Amino acid sequence: MKKSALQIARAAYQPKLPVDLSGFVKVVEGEPTQSVADQEEIKALFPNTYGLPELRFEKNPVQTVGKPVNVGVILSGGQAPGGHNVICGLFDGIKKINKSSRLYGFLMGPGGLVDHKYVELTAEVIDEYRNTGGFDIIGSGRTKLEKQEQFDKGLEILKKLDITALVIIGGDDSNTNAAVLAEYYKQIGAGVQVIGCPKTIDGDLKNEVIEASFGFDTATKVYSELIGNIQRDCFSAKKYWHFIKLMGRSASHIALECALQTQPNICIISEEVEAENQTLQDVVNYIADIVARRAANGENFGTVLIPEGLIEFIPAMKNLIGQLNDLLAKNPEVATLSPAEQREWVLSHLTEKNASVYASLPEGVARQLTLDRDPHGNVQVSLIETEKLLSEMVARRLEEMRKEGKYNGKFSALHHFFGYEGRCAAPSNFDADYCYALGYNAAMLINAGVTGYMSSLRNLTAPSVQWLAGGIPITMMFNMERRHGEMKPVIQKALVKLDGKPFQRFAAKRADWAMSTSYVFPGPIQYFGPAEVCDQPTRTLYYEQLDK
Repeated sequence: MKKSALQIARAAYQPKLPVDLSGFVKVVEGEPTQSVADQEEIKALFPNTYGLPELRFEKNPVQTVGKPVNVGVILSGGQAPGGHNVICGLFDGIKKINKSSRLYGFLMGPGGLVDHKYVELTAEVIDEYRNTGGFDIIGSGRTKLEKQEQFDKGLEILKKLDITALVIIGGDDSNTNAAVLAEYYKQIGAGVQVIGCPKTIDGDLKNEVIEASFGFDTATKVYSELIGNIQRDCFSAKKYWHFIKLMGRSASHIALECALQTQPNICIISEEVEAENQTLQDVVNYIADIVARRAANGENFGTVLIPEGLIEFIPAMKNLIGQLNDLLAKNPEVATLSPAEQREWVLSHLTEKNASVYASLPEGVARQLTLDRDPHGNVQVSLIETEKLLSEMVARRLEEMRKEGKYNGKFSALHHFFGYEGRCAAPSNFDADYCYALGYNAAMLINAGVTGYMSSLRNLTAPSVQWLAGGIPITMMFNMERRHGEMKPVIQKALVKLDGKPFQRFAAKRADWAMSTSYVFPGPIQYFGPAEVCDQPTRTLYYEQLDK
């Protein structure tokens, strides 16, 4: 395959490991842990892997060569920049333990484990993928590992290949599966360790001990470049309002980060909408009021950032979607009905309040709410054209305001959805370093003989050589949530904290950004040059770690 000049130069980049991982390591145990909520229920479900201690790695002056280990690796869920470097770091880590160690990649996600589809990842293969974007080294998939027959089927190939450790690289749902698998293999004495790595560009897999999920840094920098380009065009033409939907189903971290980087006129934060019990019309009125005020200043242009999952955070919509999820989980045959029959069936089975909300929606949006769920039972919100829905409703509101004498401008809307553009970008220096270290650190967890842990690096606003390495029990992040109509143990999603410093910084500035056209143009990701241009973490991480 022909390579670009950037690919060739980028292949030579050597990720910088934390000092604690740069040689041989020793394990330091912390205090026992407990889940973030529902402790008794989680403990009962995970008797073999609950309450484990946090682990820290320190440099070990004693150099010891470990035993050879065969390791399997799975890329699970949506792509995120840096996944290849996690695998490269894992490969180098197990070779550091013992040169005879071997790495096997299961193809197209967890389904590859169940279906026994794999490839050995040799040095020749690995070297082709260092510092590259994408998941194409082994592919990814969304098969859920949740049934005992899947676990047993996977164990057959693990035993055949003499694999004693499995690394699952994924988001909150994938790492939930990793914890369930670790518990089962521990329970039956399978002799297979399971280690997770925190991946998601959405940024919702984080907490006090997992400071960032990989890919978020690169993806938000890609989106911010695109938003900056649009804002430059917007400021040049001065005649369009750009409604920009950004990926992020369950949290608004991407929208908030991009707002902090680009300073748009409007950015909606779903968590705030929910906290203030806002209706869809409240959101529309907020946007329309700013459009009208800018028009009064002769500025009939601007930018609006919209989180992908906004609809699910509007309380009335959230209640509706919750009931729809349960109805569709118990009545899958509804998906085979014609649109008219489906609408009639849904209206007849909803509560009066939810039926009223459903009936008030444009038919296209209502239809989108009843489309097939993803493998985890969630509405596929990326299919809901929220940006178009909002702009159409804003246009109608502005016409009402015109009749009331409160608006005398021109409103022309353009629409964008940035999602896939950022998922497979070549990783930023931050993500290249972070991902490589996560993989290498996972190898050290394997060498420590533990299972049910997630690879963890902390102190991420410092230079990468100063990051703190270790492992966090996955059950520590669990709570109970309703999935497919049943209560299930899952990793608690990290939402935007309205009292957190990133949001507070945004909230303090947004009124000024609404009217002053204070656009920032971040430009493309820089891979070569001074650290202040190439190695900066996200604004979110910077503000979160400020004063810590």
